[in-house]
Amino acid sequence: MKLNKVTVDDINVKGKKVLVRCDFNVPLKDGVITNDNRITAALPTIKKLINDGGKVILCSHLGKPKNGPEEKFSLAPVAVRLSELLGKEVVFANDDNVVGENAKKAVAEMNNGDVVLLQNTRFRKEETKNEEPFSSELASLAEVFVMDAFGSAHRAHCSTVGVTAHIKETAVGYLMQKEIAYLGNAVEDPVRPFVAILGGAKVADKLNVISNLLDKCDTLIIGGGMSYTFLKAMGKEVGTSLVDDTKLDYCKEMVEKAEKLGKTLLLPKDTVITKDFPDPIDKPVDDAAPASVDAIPADKMGLDIGPETAKRYAEAVKSAKTVVWNGPMGVSENPTFANGTISVAKALAETDATTIIGGGDSAAAVINLGFADKMSHISTGGGASLEYLEGKELPGIAAIADK
Repeated sequence: MKLNKVTVDDINVKGKKVLVRCDFNVPLKDGVITNDNRITAALPTIKKLINDGGKVILCSHLGKPKNGPEEKFSLAPVAVRLSELLGKEVVFANDDNVVGENAKKAVAEMNNGDVVLLQNTRFRKEETKNEEPFSSELASLAEVFVMDAFGSAHRAHCSTVGVTAHIKETAVGYLMQKEIAYLGNAVEDPVRPFVAILGGAKVADKLNVISNLLDKCDTLIIGGGMSYTFLKAMGKEVGTSLVDDTKLDYCKEMVEKAEKLGKTLLLPKDTVITKDFPDPIDKPVDDAAPASVDAIPADKMGLDIGPETAKRYAEAVKSAKTVVWNGPMGVSENPTFANGTISVAKALAETDATTIIGGGDSAAAVINLGFADKMSHISTGGGASLEYLEGKELPGIAAIADK
């Protein structure tokens, strides 16, 4: 898929104020960043703009503040980490209204190559509604806008879309380019065989993704909680497993669609069953055991793919040239039900195929297992990558000027 957008390589930012929308929505514990992957992912674009002599103004959201400004959602820790990674001071403009006196003063005093970070964009109620006056206030700080937050590109917010109505010169950053290149090529022009793996709890979350990927891929693998809705649709007894009864007809349709298109649709042959869902979620489980999907007892639930299925899925991955994976194979937060997810992650780590991890839980799984450097691309956007795989146009990409 060709990216037909203006990029940071196409613009001259020397001496210009450049507003960059990043994704600094990082996990924090007691005010300390526990994973800075999203910050490091933004560095290539930021460094490029610094080196080109731009005055770099960064903005992002963090978490979901409900009632305006909340100290625990401040971007202050991000400014500290960014200063360390860039080896230069990042001035933090700590205004509760984001574009306040601190921000205006910091921007007015900038020299070429300086960096200012604004406060959490969601401290403003207008942000998520894409309403004025926040869009024009943000835009008033800069002459150029660079969108580099793929994880927020599926949301039409003030800081992703609204500002583009007021800033004429717009471009996408390197992270956006990389996401679009990998996800876009995988879906539109994959090297075949193309295998797609979908997991997670609910069929409803992935309705359009399942249908769109069946059109594009050679093999579609289904795991996770959603597989039990498919199995029930096929007439199997699934006990007390998670099922969406409103989606049974849809699952039947997808099975028929795969047959009609001559695609391989793989569903679990066995599953790891237990009596009760673990509470808390990581609590050790004593009664877990594999069972055929033709022999799930009425009072038991499946919480992971079984060993035979894990082996079968791994084999399907090893024969692929392109693999896209979104969603775990079971309740992977619990070691008893993590084997299916681990097996798929290992198979991806060992293949020579182009491997694309679609954000969210699957990204966390490969990172936690130490396989991150073995993957071709780990998407920074869970929801955005899903919508992209659905074939939707993302507002944050659409708003950027075409070449």
